[in-house]
Amino acid sequence: MANAKRWLILAIVSSALFLIVIDMTVLYTALPTLTRALSANASEKLWIVNAYPLVMAGLLPSMGVLGDRLGHKRLFNVGLSVFGVASLIAALSPVPLVLISARVLLAVGAAMMMPATLSIIRLTFTDEKQRMLAIGMWASVSSGGAGLGPLVGGFLLEHFYWGSVFLINIPVVVVALIASLRFVPQTKSAARRKWDFASSALIMLGLTGVLYAVKEIAKPDGSIAIAVLAVIVGAVALIVFAKRQKTSTAPLIDFSLFRNGRFSAGAITALLASFALIGLEYVLTQRLQLVMELSPLQAGLFILPLPIAAFLAGPLMGSLLHRIDLIKVLLLSLLLAGSGMAAYLLLFDSGRIWQVVCMIVIGFGLGAGMSSASSAIMNQAPAEKAGMAASIEEVSFELGGAVGIAVLGSLASFAYTASLSLPETLRDAKGATDSLDGALIAAERLPQASGELLVRLAKEAFEQSFSVVLASGAVVLIGAALLIKRIGHKASSSAKNIHS
Repeated sequence: MANAKRWLILAIVSSALFLIVIDMTVLYTALPTLTRALSANASEKLWIVNAYPLVMAGLLPSMGVLGDRLGHKRLFNVGLSVFGVASLIAALSPVPLVLISARVLLAVGAAMMMPATLSIIRLTFTDEKQRMLAIGMWASVSSGGAGLGPLVGGFLLEHFYWGSVFLINIPVVVVALIASLRFVPQTKSAARRKWDFASSALIMLGLTGVLYAVKEIAKPDGSIAIAVLAVIVGAVALIVFAKRQKTSTAPLIDFSLFRNGRFSAGAITALLASFALIGLEYVLTQRLQLVMELSPLQAGLFILPLPIAAFLAGPLMGSLLHRIDLIKVLLLSLLLAGSGMAAYLLLFDSGRIWQVVCMIVIGFGLGAGMSSASSAIMNQAPAEKAGMAASIEEVSFELGGAVGIAVLGSLASFAYTASLSLPETLRDAKGATDSLDGALIAAERLPQASGELLVRLAKEAFEQSFSVVLASGAVVLIGAALLIKRIGHKASSSAKNIHS
């Protein structure tokens, strides 16, 4: 295959990847507008945001294996088509239920495409040095696209109606589909490989159940009983799934892959880097709009240094990985991102220039970590298991992002409520103790002096909750770096024992 064609194929799959990851975060700035337009209640708002990552995380493992069986190009093209149709339905949704259903269909299309993108890269770039660079560029699109979501949403809302955040997908889908049919070669399929439908259902039920439990606990009015039931159902399904994989002749996930220290280190880094990136971005966009009173577009522009740094770090790390020990790169990337979050904790109420510097450090560290994690996972797996490895990597990213929103979001909510101390005259302000949004709405119904006092106290409480989020993120990332160091030490010791 000509070298130029390889990079064209990378551009084709990366354009589809950009659509997938940007749909994770584009609603951060669009949600208030579409909520008013569709008169969505609190429960409907939750599902509008969460249906996409929940369903995608559940489907990814089975779609990776299905791609190995049917051919990654075929599954990629079907996924593109489904994604395009779902985008049109979402843009024209007249009621919340239709939008939620469209988000589920978007997740189905995205789950078909996502493992296929990495698998096609893995099978297209046979030279290890070029493959590492290509995967680095893929990872930069993944992390950078997620960071650009709020900016794209804010820009479109400034000029068009809320459905435009979905309509922009359609022309990209059409161009990518035509280019894929023309240039992406057919990949060799393992037609004899069985697709275990029961295992697919089990892992989807398990991941969805556990993630739903986390989301339910994160809600201010969440039900503990429902959360406990969901986590029990999810845990049982995952346990049955794991046991089934150990006895299956064609497992969806080959757990023996995790015996490779570099593979495990890559999966852990992907999970926790995504946890930090998506979770921080979710809380930060609220702070920019509700505390700093920026418009959606201004908030998107303010956060732009983070995805730009992540985007630049990806190909840079991809071009250097063949020269540097992978474990060291993962370790240093997580330490850099964790140090950036710790610095942001100290400087987030300082001038904007210091905040931008901290976001650049965080973005570069996370971008480098996610790029290196992708290379670690894909290069340690055999070619015939490219789809499986890609699905494991994507589950790590999606799971990390979904849990990041839930955990860091719930921490922010808990810290806000605990930090908000209202005088007796304001304690009846409905919704003020649940969230800063509720406090701002409640302040509009109060006399001017009382309303201004409530807003000031609520913003101070939110700033305390933001400190908790930054501290937690820094601890998680630095702790992950220490874990990666331990894994690398064990891998080195095992290699020495084998040679001796």
